[in-house]
Amino acid sequence: MKSIATVTTHRAQRYGKQLASHMARRITTSWDEDSGVLVFPDKPVTVHLQATAEALIMDMEAPADDVAHFEEVVGIHLARFGAGDSLRVSWQRDDGTIGTSQGPFDPAEVEAFRARMRAQQGTDRTV
Repeated sequence: MKSIATVTTHRAQRYGKQLASHMARRITTSWDEDSGVLVFPDKPVTVHLQATAEALIMDMEAPADDVAHFEEVVGIHLARFGAGDSLRVSWQRDDGTIGTSQGPFDPAEVEAFRARMRAQQGTDRTV
């Protein structure tokens, strides 16, 4: 199944690069000046990223049973990175159904999330 999110931002290159860099800790990613890809090795899931002057376009291919999960995984990271710009990620699936949505988050919500992650990791470092 395909699912596409067009995230309005004038900083699409920055957010695309940040998303690819952050996700590279756990998956295979690449990013050049204005496009990239996220490849999840354990599932047949690929997300193509394209930065334009007005948006970051994320085009996902995933098994129908997994698409909502991966929309959430990718979208929530981007929405958190873009909290200062109030980024909202809304997915639209190729079968015409509305996918999941993430954000916008305010900075306090992002900090609360980071605090929970630090507590789970048993460390006091900044994420």
